[in-house]
Amino acid sequence: MKISEFQQLIRDIYFAKDNGRGLDATFLWFVEEVGELSRALKRGTAQEQAEEFADVLAWLTTMASIQGIDLETVVKAKYEHGCPKCGHTPCDCQ
Repeated sequence: MKISEFQQLIRDIYFAKDNGRGLDATFLWFVEEVGELSRALKRGTAQEQAEEFADVLAWLTTMASIQGIDLETVVKAKYEHGCPKCGHTPCDCQ
């Protein structure tokens, strides 16, 4: 699945609810999910970790949609030529 397809899927499923809640409240939900990911990384199973990574990505994606940001476009612009700072792949920053 492309980033744009995932963003559209998350938009279709959650945008009305998340946009209605607003960015600030949605960000709080995102932070809670990051906390759940942290716990899963420390003591969760591989499956629990995978699910929490997916949740964090979904919440991050919905915040981008609320802000009108096309993630595929901005990710490509920032990273397609390697590290944004040094321009190398892999990164060669000291």
